[in-house]
Amino acid sequence: MAELTHLDEHGRARMVDVGAKPETERVAVARAEVKMRPGTLALIQSGGVPKGDVIGVARVAGIMAAKRTGELIPLCHPLPITQASVDFAFDEAGSRVLIEARVSTVGKTGVEMEALTACSMAALTIYDMAKAVDKDMVIGAVRLVKKSGGKSGTYIRPGEDVE
Repeated sequence: MAELTHLDEHGRARMVDVGAKPETERVAVARAEVKMRPGTLALIQSGGVPKGDVIGVARVAGIMAAKRTGELIPLCHPLPITQASVDFAFDEAGSRVLIEARVSTVGKTGVEMEALTACSMAALTIYDMAKAVDKDMVIGAVRLVKKSGGKSGTYIRPGEDVE
């Protein structure tokens, strides 16, 4: 098992020193989903949710969250994001909105947390905008599906189809 790098020799929280690490191109892809009633999914798809364009607002919220991850997660380094995108797909059979975030940087540490935060905030925004019509929505399956760059190289979650 890997050593816990966010703890010092006394077990206290610390921000990891990445100063000596080389800068490399780093990319992370994360996914999440929001399960809902079929009628709610249809309203989101048609643009009929009273608060407006759910997917458009969720996309912007996810991108903004990726850029501010270092302010939200206490021991995360603030990173100069070079690219962030949040995309959506509709799973009508499962009555879900599927979310995928892709974040890139050139730096000394990865952007996994930024991609995960983007997905999480996009999912929360979907919930917020559609809760008036469906309070039973469930946010779930938030996961890293791919990361590349850095000392540990490329990781792809088994069973995930990702480019």
